[in-house]
Amino acid sequence: MAATTGSVPAREAGPPSAAAPGTRPHPRRGLLGRLVTLTRKSVVQVVLVVIAVLWLTPTVGLFVSSLRSTQDTATDGWWTALTDPSRLSFHNYGNLLKGGDIPHALWNTVLITVPATVLTVVLAALAGYAFAWLDFPGRDAVFLVVVTLLVIPVQVGLIPVAKLEGSLGVFGTIPGVVLFHVGYGLPFAVFLMRNNFLDIPRELLEAGRVDGGSEWHIFTRLALPLAAPALASLCIFQFLWVWNDMLVSLIFAGSGSQPLTVYLSSQMRQFGSNLDVLAPGAFLSLLVPVAVFFAFQRFFVQGAMAGSVK
Repeated sequence: MAATTGSVPAREAGPPSAAAPGTRPHPRRGLLGRLVTLTRKSVVQVVLVVIAVLWLTPTVGLFVSSLRSTQDTATDGWWTALTDPSRLSFHNYGNLLKGGDIPHALWNTVLITVPATVLTVVLAALAGYAFAWLDFPGRDAVFLVVVTLLVIPVQVGLIPVAKLEGSLGVFGTIPGVVLFHVGYGLPFAVFLMRNNFLDIPRELLEAGRVDGGSEWHIFTRLALPLAAPALASLCIFQFLWVWNDMLVSLIFAGSGSQPLTVYLSSQMRQFGSNLDVLAPGAFLSLLVPVAVFFAFQRFFVQGAMAGSVK
């Protein structure tokens, strides 16, 4: 009995590296296999670096052109300035921001983008929570209408909304542009936030109700902190769309409420060679959304994928 239950002698035990029955041992990779793997990784890295350089080249060219004088820009390409950096200066930016229409257009862009982003995020958070966890008559039908609005292109609503805003007296003003962006940004925003709120465990919300918390406290103290990545992603989406928009502002903004994109477009038509204004203005228009993206980038992927997998 002791011999049956005792430990197996070392000389009778199988080798430590023996594979279990029904499994295939993992073959040891030789020097050639490791070289192939290293080469494959190196090729992928080289390809990614080449793509990154090609993608960044126009941005670098725009920045270098914004630092050059009009005479230098007219005589040779921007890449020649890399061999003589002493000819680059921020003189164009100083002239651009001292006065004129660029600061006014930049301020109009801020007045349009910030309210449109804040209103969209706040309304989408409220509506998304309601569609996810509140029971009210016609909830599913209303949400189906919201999802249907996602497939309607912006161009379809330009003329009807313009007539509506004209009857309300807000056409050609900054509030008119903001209202259009909020209206067309809400369907996607509500869809994103509703899917994110559905990921919250029901037991967590029920525990808050049992503890005597109101629906508003549950929304603000439990749901919103858990939805922070989705809120950050939504802020990025909406901010980039509104900041870089030109079509809506070209139609709904008046002469005194034109954002930076519309102003730069008008300068391109009137002064095609006026690069001392166009280049620094375009780079300023590029710099702000890039800064916003990098400020919220750690939430971007997590929030964008929220609710996509069940």
